[in-house]
Amino acid sequence: MKKWDLSEEVKESLTVTRGPLQRSSSASEKTRRRTEKTAVPLAVAPPPTPVQAAVMAKNLLKNPSGEELLDFWELTENGGSQWKVEEMPGDCGSDCGLDGVTKYFATSFELCLKRQVIDLLAEDYSSEQLDAQPPVTVEDWYCGRSDCGCTYQMTVTLLDENQEVIEEFKPDPVTHDPDSDECSWKQVSHTFSEYGPGLRFITFEHGGQDTKFWDGWFGVRVTGSSVTVEV
Repeated sequence: MKKWDLSEEVKESLTVTRGPLQRSSSASEKTRRRTEKTAVPLAVAPPPTPVQAAVMAKNLLKNPSGEELLDFWELTENGGSQWKVEEMPGDCGSDCGLDGVTKYFATSFELCLKRQVIDLLAEDYSSEQLDAQPPVTVEDWYCGRSDCGCTYQMTVTLLDENQEVIEEFKPDPVTHDPDSDECSWKQVSHTFSEYGPGLRFITFEHGGQDTKFWDGWFGVRVTGSSVTVEV
């Protein structure tokens, strides 16, 4: 078999050909590094301003746990011995365990209801924000005594600018029987969504009474109420 002996000229030609390939690989590496350095990050929405954050996290109910006695509440029903604010846990009661909550509202032997009407425009929400149908979340805590039965009820309504009802949350009244029910605080929660444009007001009403018609404050206890709008 004939052995091919490459001439120096051919070797040099191959060397020259190989050289640019190596330089091309080095140039590709530099291009990759430049691309990495100049890559544009994904756009991130700016964080809310302090005012916006405060509005988003704000409990729109004033005096939700009796810190200011009955201030800011309209007493729509004030039967029996009438509404009263008591210290947690109270007689024959339990602690709700909510941070900062040390009081509750107590009801009597006839129906006791109290209400607040929230003007959302006055709370710094814009018409545009409200017409976008932001989620509205309502929460409440209630508890009975270990020595007397009681009933609890709650009604929350979304209203338009004429205070006409857009949507309502009104669960069935709850009856607490101390002989069969644990004497502990229970939460009621509901979120309104896709209710249509036009929201301007929210009404929140709750309360109840005892089931034995005992003089004093043996009815349901409520505290820790909240209404929030998530814009």
